[in-house]
Amino acid sequence: MQNFIAELIGTLFLVLFGEGVIANVKLKKTTGNNGGIIAITAGWAFGITLPVLIFGKISQAHLNPAVTLALAAIGKFSWESVPSYLIAQFIGAFLGSVIVFIIYYNHFKATSDAVAKSAVFCTAPQIEGLGISFITELVGTFLLMFIILALGDTALAGGIKAIAIGMLVWAIGLSIGGPTGYAINPARDLGPRVALQLLPVPGKGKVDWSYAIVPVVAPIVGALAAALLYINLF
Repeated sequence: MQNFIAELIGTLFLVLFGEGVIANVKLKKTTGNNGGIIAITAGWAFGITLPVLIFGKISQAHLNPAVTLALAAIGKFSWESVPSYLIAQFIGAFLGSVIVFIIYYNHFKATSDAVAKSAVFCTAPQIEGLGISFITELVGTFLLMFIILALGDTALAGGIKAIAIGMLVWAIGLSIGGPTGYAINPARDLGPRVALQLLPVPGKGKVDWSYAIVPVVAPIVGALAAALLYINLF
């Protein structure tokens, strides 16, 4: 149960920080309106660093179903624990979105752009095309997983590793996050996408479920490929 709670709260923190920054940048009449990509990627970087620092010693702080599945696939995590981790991560992401919605409710009302409102919750391609979007998410998560495994094999202290992971997430967002908004985490997109569907977001428009396969499946494929390559190289 301790691991379940750690993964749930850790993923909640991740989404609260990350989506909170997006809301601050995208929604009208906020102090951070039009803050840009630097602010958004920094939010996700800090959003992963802090939960990893806090919960890494309890649950390893996966906070990402793609990471959990990849670690299990190469024997570094028990398959028996996978279901509880995935459930915790999706619930945490959903609840994080609910909190962002509550905090920014008045700003959702003040914003007329349905696309901006949707962007607070879930990713979308900047130019339509499932193929390129799938490749982008796959490559982004491949980088994430491969470097996480490499960091795990170093002698760096846990706190330094957490900071390095945060910098990694920041770098991925700045470099290849442009085409899709970079999910690189199925829970980060699917949990909030469900929240967007269920919550009474003013003027939210239709939720795009046709795109959901990209941020859910591509990160899993990318993480698995990275993990399998890593163990065969090292």
